[in-house]
Amino acid sequence: MDERELLERSGGPITRGRLRRDLAALGLGPGDTVMFHTRMSAIGYVAGGSATVIDALRDAVGPAGTLMVTCGWNDALPYDFLTWPPPWQDALRAEHPAYDPEFSEAAHDNGRLPEALRRLPGAARSRHPDVSFAALGAAAAELTADHPWDDPHGPGSPLARLVARRGRVLLLGAPLDTMTLLHHAEALAHAPGKRYVTYEQPVLAEGRRVWRRFRDIDSEHGAFDYAGVVPEGQDPFETITRALLAAGQGRSGLVGAAESHLFEAEQVVAFAVDWIERKIGAE
Repeated sequence: MDERELLERSGGPITRGRLRRDLAALGLGPGDTVMFHTRMSAIGYVAGGSATVIDALRDAVGPAGTLMVTCGWNDALPYDFLTWPPPWQDALRAEHPAYDPEFSEAAHDNGRLPEALRRLPGAARSRHPDVSFAALGAAAAELTADHPWDDPHGPGSPLARLVARRGRVLLLGAPLDTMTLLHHAEALAHAPGKRYVTYEQPVLAEGRRVWRRFRDIDSEHGAFDYAGVVPEGQDPFETITRALLAAGQGRSGLVGAAESHLFEAEQVVAFAVDWIERKIGAE
């Protein structure tokens, strides 16, 4: 879609002021702690791009609020690299750069906003190389500190702290399957067949590159086998988020030209844990 088409679809340029008003109408307010997922192209022609969206979100939550994003690491090694031929593994162990929370790029699959936010002065980023989060605002350090090395989506994680702070989740034009908070529900849910992965990544320890082994739910292929409980071809997280909306959870509205949704993190997790335990447990 070219710029003219974006402008026509969104009824003109999407400015910082318009975004701020739309976010307020959706229910985002001063003091909120909010994790957001964004699809820029859905919003329309944003005057100023990523910086404008972040500025509008900061305007909405004010100085007492906090923004949070999922970053990951664009150069994280794949889980299966331990099955590669030994000479390939040896080359990586000798020279693959360590994850550095300050400089390592956020995963490109997460869009433009996480990388833009983590680079801003005052932003904090968690230490976990595979599932790092970044935050900006009053609670940024609290959300990202001491990210557990193992079970990094579970208790003590930035996601758990978001819930504990009665935070919120904003899907700003983003697809329903981008609800990262559902990984926290997977980590907490007690249901048969939960799948785990172990893997290694290089990290910094007192300025030195060291290798660590990690254990987590399988967030890449799914912590559970959802095949029998979701429509064929539909992502499980989309199914759960659709069920949330159908149950009256969250608020929906336009932000710019983007259909957007605002959820209470505590409600999302409680609903999703119950959904997983009922659906998977009944299989």
